[in-house]
Amino acid sequence: MEADFSGYVTKAGLKCSDGRTILANAFAHQDKMQVPLVWQHGHTDPESVLGHVILEHREDGVYGYGFFNKSPKARHAAEAVEHGDVKMMSIWANDLLERSKRVMHGVIREVSLVLSGANPGALIESVTIQHSDGSQDTLEDEAIIYTGLEFDSLELEHEDEETEDDVKHAESEEDEEGETIQDVYDSMTEKQKQVLHYMLGEAFSAAEDDSDNEAQHSNTDKEGEDMSRSNVFEQQNNTEEAQKVVLSHSDIQGIVADASKLGSLKDAVESYALAHGITDIDQLFPDAQFVNGATPEFLSRRMEWVAGVLNGARKSPFSRVKTAFADITESEARAKGYITGTLKKEEFFSVSKRVTTPTTIYKKQKLDRDDMLDIIDFDVVAWLKGEMRTMLDEELARAILVGDGRDIADEDKINEQNIRPIATDHELYTTVVNVNIDDANSSVTEIIDAIILNRSKYKGTGLPTMYTTESIIAKFMLLKDTVGRRIYKNLDELAAELRVASIVPVEVMEETPSIVCVLVNMNDYVIGADKGGTVSMFDDFDIDYNQYKYLIETRVSGALAKLKSAIVVKKVAASLVLATPVAPTFSGDAVTITNTTGVVYKDGAGTTINAAGSPYAVDPQETYIVNATPAAGYYFATSDDDHWEFFNSSPAS
Repeated sequence: MEADFSGYVTKAGLKCSDGRTILANAFAHQDKMQVPLVWQHGHTDPESVLGHVILEHREDGVYGYGFFNKSPKARHAAEAVEHGDVKMMSIWANDLLERSKRVMHGVIREVSLVLSGANPGALIESVTIQHSDGSQDTLEDEAIIYTGLEFDSLELEHEDEETEDDVKHAESEEDEEGETIQDVYDSMTEKQKQVLHYMLGEAFSAAEDDSDNEAQHSNTDKEGEDMSRSNVFEQQNNTEEAQKVVLSHSDIQGIVADASKLGSLKDAVESYALAHGITDIDQLFPDAQFVNGATPEFLSRRMEWVAGVLNGARKSPFSRVKTAFADITESEARAKGYITGTLKKEEFFSVSKRVTTPTTIYKKQKLDRDDMLDIIDFDVVAWLKGEMRTMLDEELARAILVGDGRDIADEDKINEQNIRPIATDHELYTTVVNVNIDDANSSVTEIIDAIILNRSKYKGTGLPTMYTTESIIAKFMLLKDTVGRRIYKNLDELAAELRVASIVPVEVMEETPSIVCVLVNMNDYVIGADKGGTVSMFDDFDIDYNQYKYLIETRVSGALAKLKSAIVVKKVAASLVLATPVAPTFSGDAVTITNTTGVVYKDGAGTTINAAGSPYAVDPQETYIVNATPAAGYYFATSDDDHWEFFNSSPAS
């Protein structure tokens, strides 16, 4: 079916009046696609649709074959085209990708007939949206593109000639007897179908010189030949299928034999191609195609936990975080009973505070301008910025939970006095629970027992979240009862037993094997930053090295704001032995130490004390501090049982 008219809808390399140029392959992916034919880009009126255009990608642009429909407006437009009143086309395209005034990619959504001279020369006209308040927004990836070129040919027939109605609609309309072409074809015998296929094949072969059709027909004998041809109804006019080159088994054997003689498979294939009239070697070896889109996929650690840590933490509009606390758990802070006529004693407790100041966390990247211009399959800048933001978020979340893992002398280390890791925070905020799960008599059940036994030491908000590794979770899920059944069917059952809101795997914790898990409600952690913790992105061009440089950074502080709001379970060496310190006794003005195997007692000044030196006097209105540390080869179950303070409340003399 011949087109009513044809011409270039856009020209490659044609510089537009605003300095932009459309590249040759900007619309190559739309070859053979059909788009609507519209009058003057009339998108709001369905009557403005005049027909359709078949696009054809060429080396110098995109060529279009126009077909009018039978609407009254289409007939009127056809008359105007035939008479020469309308001679130009333009396109409306979106999803435009532009680099340095060069349009590298886009999608043609419709082709319009436009009045001659309305926009002389090539022009790319950006699309703007007018808002009710009078403001306008320009759509960066959408435009109307004029070529300023006239139609190459007109194929319209006059009214007094044979109409094309029967040709254009024969495949879809029924004849007077109610039969379609498909019905007639199905009624043929197999021999009649072969004759029809042969005749159609000869017709296509005769038209090759006019239509530049390179499809190869192997059945060319006029008499006594195998007339089997492809079914045109099964092909559905797919010219690409007709152009495919098929290698038979004998062809492959011949190529391999030639390769043995020539010593090169490449030379053998090229020799075969030339001998069989194949000018485009890519037909035999087509390019590989992306299966997941052109944008490269990152191989990264699992990042699901990052959002939970960052979004769960409280945000402070100030970058300096200050916390104050008073310990009222000691007996001196308790309310007291009163006996008439006796002295009422003041309660005693100390108030302390700490201030956390901000630090800067950043990530820097660079990109050669030549590489950026050459990569047209995807937006490499957006891809690079996405990677930078992802890694910045992970680094901040890691520093908050367990620290960045760098050595203290590393100049890239995130200062732990500015971003205080939950796992290593002071014992007033984080309770340390030690387990020995690597010796021969231990198992992962000791972790569960330790968490349950020390759950009372958690003073945080609501239920905590348990952050751990996949390897620890796997050990939990592999636990079986005495008859071989799984104890926990899923993580929810385990979380319910441990009294935590959820169990979240954190891949970066695999790099700190001494930390088994961290239990914390992130609402008790405060991230402080001026201007709401804005993450800033900077870019610059280095003219000396022809490079674009990108920097993303944030300046924040972070710390737990609630006492005893976290529990961290740590693993000790398998050779260590558990020791349990015995609390000293206090008589009101003296402290007595009880010697315990594996325990070393020291006073507030760091001097070793023991039972032999007891009792140790405490002056009125003074506090005596006792710290217990494990001896060599021993460990304590928890950090909460190694510190005592004793106050002599007697009046000073």
